[in-house]
Amino acid sequence: MQLLRAPSSSTLPFHFSNSQPRGRNERPAWVSFKDSAWSSITPKAASVQASTSAVSSQTAETDVLKSLSQIIDPDFGTDIVSCGFVKDLNVNKALGEVSFRLELTTPACPIKDMFEKQANEVVAALPWVKRVSVTMSARPARPVYAGNLPENLQTISNVIAVSSCKGGVGKSTVAVNLAYTLAGMGARVGIFDADVYGPSLPTMVSPENRLLEMNPEKRTIIPTEYLGIKLVSFGFAGQGRAIMRGPMVSGVIDQLLTTTEWGELDYLVIDMPPGTGDIQLTLCQVVPLTAAVIVTTPQKLAFIDVAKGVRMFSKLKVPCVAVVENMCHFDADGQRYYPFGRGSGSQVVEQFGIPHLFELPIRPTLSASSRTFQELGISVVQQCAKISQQVSTAVTYDKGMKAIRVKVPDSDEEFYLHPATVRRNDRSAQSVDEWTGEQKLQYADVSEDIEPEEIRPMGNYAVSITWADGFSQIAPYDQLQTMERLVDVPQLI
Repeated sequence: MQLLRAPSSSTLPFHFSNSQPRGRNERPAWVSFKDSAWSSITPKAASVQASTSAVSSQTAETDVLKSLSQIIDPDFGTDIVSCGFVKDLNVNKALGEVSFRLELTTPACPIKDMFEKQANEVVAALPWVKRVSVTMSARPARPVYAGNLPENLQTISNVIAVSSCKGGVGKSTVAVNLAYTLAGMGARVGIFDADVYGPSLPTMVSPENRLLEMNPEKRTIIPTEYLGIKLVSFGFAGQGRAIMRGPMVSGVIDQLLTTTEWGELDYLVIDMPPGTGDIQLTLCQVVPLTAAVIVTTPQKLAFIDVAKGVRMFSKLKVPCVAVVENMCHFDADGQRYYPFGRGSGSQVVEQFGIPHLFELPIRPTLSASSRTFQELGISVVQQCAKISQQVSTAVTYDKGMKAIRVKVPDSDEEFYLHPATVRRNDRSAQSVDEWTGEQKLQYADVSEDIEPEEIRPMGNYAVSITWADGFSQIAPYDQLQTMERLVDVPQLI
């Protein structure tokens, strides 16, 4: 890959190097002091004379925030104040009253009750506090990724693909039970049955209205519902099972997924069709998947097919967060039997580094496996929160340093780039001739002091950068990692 390099580092504010930068600021660059509750206690200039009551109020807010900073989010590994969870802080020290809101990443947060309890306790422990009021809420449903998403997908926070890459292993069973588990945890959920050849959703749920309706004015699809979950399947389109060629199927899936009025959803669970072909790739391209759950069985043949699926998701930069091994064993006469052998699920986890493995036994009813589905739901919620946090903070701009900070997800490496370097290394058709590879954008065309106006995630593989000169750039993580880096970055005081 051709990189435009600075002709001389002596004219630039920092030194360039291909090694990891030294002297980095110790605080996480992704903590937004502007957005967090700390912004209300930022010290003013020394020349400003504050009244005694104002100083007292500021000190009281400081005390409250310091107390709340003792509460650590186990998923993010940092305190809830730095995470930006504390909102609408209101302190009246004279009356001893404190009120605030904890805005979590998802209404399905499995430890929201613990957060509320701890927040009440640590603030009430302050000697001057007589009354504490804590309100719990969740962030509005919105995708973490940028890009030209279809309008009906713009209010969905997380899209979970449940995939097996092989039929008959219980994938649809896992998808449906995962969706209803997430709904039971307080989330707004939808299910999209993407198997046009053999839709399973109409067999597994029994909504009162078993036909999808059309909105004639908007020309959109109104999903059917069952127990509060929105449902879309080709089986609800009055067509049953389809007999059509692959390109037609891809078009049907695209239409069903993008023209449905999903509304605000915290999780959309996609029951993927078996295989790793065009249909699966189309799904992954139409909607940015947050994560994937892999379903398998103990047989060796199932492992081979699942391995293909995991590699497909890896190439598409979609993290696999859990493996569900179905039909593992059954209990009889006080003993446990493994009729299909053991180790397929464990082999997937170990070989591909997937964080969680869940085993489902052979049983006449699923009620006995409800605890396993609950654990799966908690795992999915936690992993999606981690992924969203990592992706949303992977590339940020530090105005104080005038440098772009990069920390790619699933990597411990962190480094800084000069904004002009990133802008000059754009590889789009506007900067590089697509046919000849000739560099159209010249070094002098980009101002040395150019700054990004906005940086937003673009899937799990890149960011979209809007520059001050109006240019929009897609910068893949892989490309950012090859650019010349800033070293001797000055620490902020």
